[in-house]
Formats: sequence, C-alpha cells, structure tokens
Amino acid sequence: MIRPLFAEIDAGKIDAVTSTITLLEVLVLPFKTENESLAEEYRDILLHAEGLTTYEIVHEVSELSSKLRAKYAIRTPDAIQIATGIIYGADTFLTNDSGLKKVKDIRVVILEDFLKK
Repeated sequence: MIRPLFAEIDAGKIDAVTSTITLLEVLVLPFKTENESLAEEYRDILLHAEGLTTYEIVHEVSELSSKLRAKYAIRTPDAIQIATGIIYGADTFLTNDSGLKKVKDIRVVILEDFLKK
C-alpha cells in the first residue's frame, strides 16, 4: 500500500523528512524476532535513502513538540514527527491517524487519501 509513496520519493518527486523516532518504531519487530537483516534493511532505508532525510531530535523539536501536545492533546511520538516536519520545512504531514487532522500548524494528509490521487 505504501510502495507508491516510496516510488515517488525514490523518483525525486517528493522530498521526505522524518525523525529518528521512526527508526525507534520500526526496529521493534526486527529486534523482537531477532531478525537482524530486516533491522539493517530498515536502517538503510531510513538513514541512507535518496529523497528521505532522517533528523535527530534536537531541543527545538522537543520544545515545539511540547507546544503541539499542549495545543492539540496529541501523543508524544506524533508531536515529535509533526514538529520535525515543521522545523525542517515540510509542507505536508502524512499519517494513518485521521485524528491528527485537528493539527493546523502543517497540512495533514491521510495516507489513504494521498494514495487515491
């Protein structure tokens, strides 16, 4: 389902940003199942893929994340991802969580809607 998105990123049609929290989230299953090759594949994609930049969580991201949590009552991981996008110049935040449409500081697009285009 998400392959078309990565095809557009790989083709240079989309510049994507994320934070290292994505690495934290995707490595859980490979570590749980002791699948080091899958963990390495995820690391390679997130840390070295063309068109995707993975940013460290710096103090400016933490502070903006706190403001977003206070303003919208969203979960910490979501706030970090959104703050990372805002700070590093993303114009759109892509998510599976329709509840994040309430965030008005960045355009929020639901993945399913994006893929229907």
